[in-house]
Amino acid sequence: MPRNVVFIADADSWSGKGLIARFIQNGTDLILNSLQDDKEWEDVLVSCTAAGSKVLVTHADLCSSRDLSTMLDQAEKLLGPVDVMIHNCCTIRPTHVESCEESEFVEIMQRNAKSAFFCTQALGRRMAARGSGSIIYVSSIHNEKPTGASFAYSASQGAVKMLAHEAALFLGRFGIRVNVIEMGPIEGSDVTFQSELSGLYDDYRYKVPSALLGTDTDLAELAFFLTGEEAGYLNGADIRLDGGFLLHYMDYRMNKPAEGETRSQ
Repeated sequence: MPRNVVFIADADSWSGKGLIARFIQNGTDLILNSLQDDKEWEDVLVSCTAAGSKVLVTHADLCSSRDLSTMLDQAEKLLGPVDVMIHNCCTIRPTHVESCEESEFVEIMQRNAKSAFFCTQALGRRMAARGSGSIIYVSSIHNEKPTGASFAYSASQGAVKMLAHEAALFLGRFGIRVNVIEMGPIEGSDVTFQSELSGLYDDYRYKVPSALLGTDTDLAELAFFLTGEEAGYLNGADIRLDGGFLLHYMDYRMNKPAEGETRSQ
């Protein structure tokens, strides 16, 4: 089986950590885009090397086509062409329609949506030239569901969702599959999306039928599946990974697990 090269757009994030851990289990070569100093990656690089993965840490400006092109040229010389692009940039800040400053709105849209466009364009062209590839956007249930806390984040994720649909239609002609993972609540989401307008995250963990929140491992396992041959007919899909959270409409809590119980038990 040929070695895959996977590009992770935001290796610093909670989702990035989970993705790295999953892909190195199979000796996948990784391009990790980071805002952190290279020294911060020393332990991770040791772990990846021990697992048989080659890793390149980059610091590209994802909103610059020139910077992306230069980075990809260098990465291809060291690791080969990118087979999988995972865009997981999800900057979230409290913003309200009536009071959000233009500069903050633009920054969030650039970080989340503009970076997705430039990554798709730069990597999509290279994948199309080879006739294969997989693109995964790590998005959110809030690409359709308002947060009541961060409208700019929701707007950016809505833009990413439509970008994914357009890309799936266009790039699919070249053998490239494009899919979206709509992530639901994880630990701390009640604080992240604290709102005076919406009670969506009140007692949020008990609105998941199993009362067990999602983790970076859940996300990474799904992303890994989407890159494989088993997902060969999945293109243009929006996969909601929320444990049934958005199905909740009742006033009472769902089942609470026994103390110490985990999903694997």
